[in-house]
Amino acid sequence: MKNFTKLRSLAAGVDAAVTFKQTFELINPHLYSVEERIRQQARAFDPAVEGYIAYAINSGGKRLRPALALLAGGATGRITSGHVDVAVILELIHVATLVHDDIMDGAETRREQPTVNAKWGNSLSVLLGDCLFAHALRLSTNFSNNEICRIVSEASAEVCTGEIIQTQRRFDLNLSLGDYYKIIEMKTAALFAAACELGAFISEASPQIIGSLKTFGSRLGTAYQIYDDCLDIAGDEEIVGKTLGTDLQKGKLTLPVLLLLQSRDDRQRERARELLLHENLSGHEELASLLQSSGAMRSAVETAKRMVGDARAALEPVPANKYRNGLAAITGHLDQLLGQFK
Repeated sequence: MKNFTKLRSLAAGVDAAVTFKQTFELINPHLYSVEERIRQQARAFDPAVEGYIAYAINSGGKRLRPALALLAGGATGRITSGHVDVAVILELIHVATLVHDDIMDGAETRREQPTVNAKWGNSLSVLLGDCLFAHALRLSTNFSNNEICRIVSEASAEVCTGEIIQTQRRFDLNLSLGDYYKIIEMKTAALFAAACELGAFISEASPQIIGSLKTFGSRLGTAYQIYDDCLDIAGDEEIVGKTLGTDLQKGKLTLPVLLLLQSRDDRQRERARELLLHENLSGHEELASLLQSSGAMRSAVETAKRMVGDARAALEPVPANKYRNGLAAITGHLDQLLGQFK
């Protein structure tokens, strides 16, 4: 976007980046196991399908949800094979949601490579996402404790429900902030919360600590989605490695846009409504400029930063150790990423 300072690399900011890197180094052996297990999952499918599954799951990514499960496990006990198993399950669910998201958004690239739908079309991609969901739920039944399967299933249902509601409310200029938060708490924060909750649950932490970590994950996930909303408007595709601008084009009313629609300036508000409803959103650049000049982008970033603070506060009851410090470092990294929007 011409009207915004381009985002720098996600590793910008030396101090926080080093801490964030050290956090992942802390759990690197376990993450390696997660990565190996994820890659092995393609073999569980029919040979006619295996290649498609392998392409979808081998694209790498930040593996943030697995990292949260592992760190929550370490913060409350010892990281075990159970934590690795649940990390794999949550990442498969996440990948399934990305496959479906890219179909609905018409995205052509993700992680600097063609999306599944760009390679093989929407029909096959829908079924591929369904296969990943089903396989993840099947893996969750391997736990002897049915509570783990229940948490995974409920989080999956929350994600899908949030996506349905968001799709229902596309181009709905009457969408309230409350409705928006409900949507992102379901479609994004639910898996973050489940990762932290399950990490502590498998470690047999107390109900209070499990609840605190679940709250941490939920607040972090909500803040992360707001960051992603801002990134879609002000990011640089060459840096981010995926198709941007799809939210506005597909009528997804994200927090910066909703705040603009609440502007006290009648002209700004009405012009924003006109641009949002314009076919093909040809006024994208003008809308981006309005988001900046009205202060809507700044307000969205400030909201996300407050939620990051709430997430950090939720860690207070968790016993101090290097893994809890790692969870706190993730909040610091996200806080710094949010600070890059000018």
